[in-house]
Amino acid sequence: QVQLVESGGGLVQAGGSLRLSCAASARTFSSYVMGWFRQAPGKEREFVASIGWSGGSTNYADSVKGRFTISRDIAMNTVYLQMNSLKPEDTAVYYCAAARRGSSFEDGHWGQGTQVTVSS
Repeated sequence: QVQLVESGGGLVQAGGSLRLSCAASARTFSSYVMGWFRQAPGKEREFVASIGWSGGSTNYADSVKGRFTISRDIAMNTVYLQMNSLKPEDTAVYYCAAARRGSSFEDGHWGQGTQVTVSS
């Protein structure tokens, strides 16, 4: 059973930074892709970033390129999302997700989410 627990959300002023963490429990993530998604009030959930657990290849939404960085610590079984130059439009609940390589995140595992609020 894969369990994902996010932390690190909070309230920050525009231009500030936050680092989200996603602690994962599983026997092995070598065949997984890890992702961060977000959902703002009244909007659909959207992709933010992903990273291959083994090779570390990354992918970002255009809206966060150059500001957010996804990384993983294999020894700690943890995925991070470093968010810099935050904007009010980044306000959302952020979710960590894990999917087997080749499968959809929708069919994978999800955390409970952590709130990020960016004030103007």
